[in-house]
Amino acid sequence: MSQYVSRLGSGRVAPRLRFPSGLAGGHRKPRRVAMLSVHTSPLHQPGTGDAGGMNVYIVELAERLAAIGIEVEIFTRATTGALPPVVELAPGVLVRHVDAGPYEGLAKEELPAQLCAFTHGVMQAWAGQRPGYYDLVHSHYWLSGQVGWLAAQRWGVPLVHAMHTMAKVKNAALAQGDTPEPAARVIGETQIVHAADRLIANTAGEADELVRFYEADPAAVAVVHPGVNLDRFRPVPRGSGPLHPGGAATARAAARARLGLPQDALIPLFAGRIQPLKAPDVLLRAVAVLLERDPSLRSRILVPVVGGPSGSGLAKPEGLQKLAARLGIADVVRFQPPVGQDLLADWFRAASVLVMPSYNESFGLVAIEAQAAGTPVVAAAVGGLPVAVRDGVSGFLIPGHEPEAYARALSRFADSPELVDRMGAAAAEHAQSFGWDTAASATADVYTAAMCDHRRRARSHRG
Repeated sequence: MSQYVSRLGSGRVAPRLRFPSGLAGGHRKPRRVAMLSVHTSPLHQPGTGDAGGMNVYIVELAERLAAIGIEVEIFTRATTGALPPVVELAPGVLVRHVDAGPYEGLAKEELPAQLCAFTHGVMQAWAGQRPGYYDLVHSHYWLSGQVGWLAAQRWGVPLVHAMHTMAKVKNAALAQGDTPEPAARVIGETQIVHAADRLIANTAGEADELVRFYEADPAAVAVVHPGVNLDRFRPVPRGSGPLHPGGAATARAAARARLGLPQDALIPLFAGRIQPLKAPDVLLRAVAVLLERDPSLRSRILVPVVGGPSGSGLAKPEGLQKLAARLGIADVVRFQPPVGQDLLADWFRAASVLVMPSYNESFGLVAIEAQAAGTPVVAAAVGGLPVAVRDGVSGFLIPGHEPEAYARALSRFADSPELVDRMGAAAAEHAQSFGWDTAASATADVYTAAMCDHRRRARSHRG
């Protein structure tokens, strides 16, 4: 089996796939994985509450792992008493609802106090199974990692952890007015980094941050790019056949007709959770700059904001609407509630460009989804976005968060409408390398390596 390495900015090397000699020939992948997602359920609608890219990640990864013979049971906190204890998400994928704290009204910041109750629920589910039922624990986000650390030790299996976001990284690039991540999270993440058998990073940059900020062992960090559902996110809807040359404009026109959007408008789209971290205000300020410089654009621009308040954005749920009014652009901004994945794909197809001015993104799944749908992206050059977006080819990367810089990028699409089609075609081609099947296969290899190392250490301790 080939080995891949990702070069870290610090000069150290983090293996993408690291196997002891002879692993490929005689070591098996896990039969069943306990996947932990404490604070947000894979059944929740992305874009609502704390549900976002991580939800999509867990669902897509679990389904693809099941398709290659690895059963997945996802433990998540029950948020209503009407939920059945176990739901089959897909063949080979179960969602187990754990009672931990009140069903409603519990903010993510209050969940650490419920980790004991959640752990108890996980242990109860495990106690009803035969010995060795789970081969491995894969935890997502630091809250899950705290539970996974204990579960893996109790069951005698390896722990694989995905951070998704990191407190130290977020605090180093905090949006104005946003709330810093608490010290308890920093401590919890540090514990998990040193307890996990493997850490999965979305990009080499994230792997470097794990080493620099948390002193992770480079040999324990595996880089696996997330994927995109290429059947759902494509330039034309499923069942529409292939995209013919010159068909991008036709596909965009059809999507706009379905959504009731003007055919000849410049449509810069924001899609995601509305909170300071995602910086939708930067897009609105950029549009205000654009219209001040060219008032004639007002009759042919529409700015959809698709998503709901989340995190610290819940403190001012109407803040973005009020900002649009203060900037004098409320007439060109359309606020839309979060939508399902199929309808989201249509919003991407209809848009001229997706705008992601985030202060931090561990990868930026939305950017890949939009590109797969044939839409270029203007994004902040942070986190994993320089991997997700090919600067100057599938979109533009903007250093910093100055509205004027985003206005200049948007003006290029306004001045040269053909740029939408040209960059959109390049974006769709770029996204083809990010399929979930590839991500699941690489993740399964990380699991296999973690199990092999774990067994070897267990044998050495017995000896």
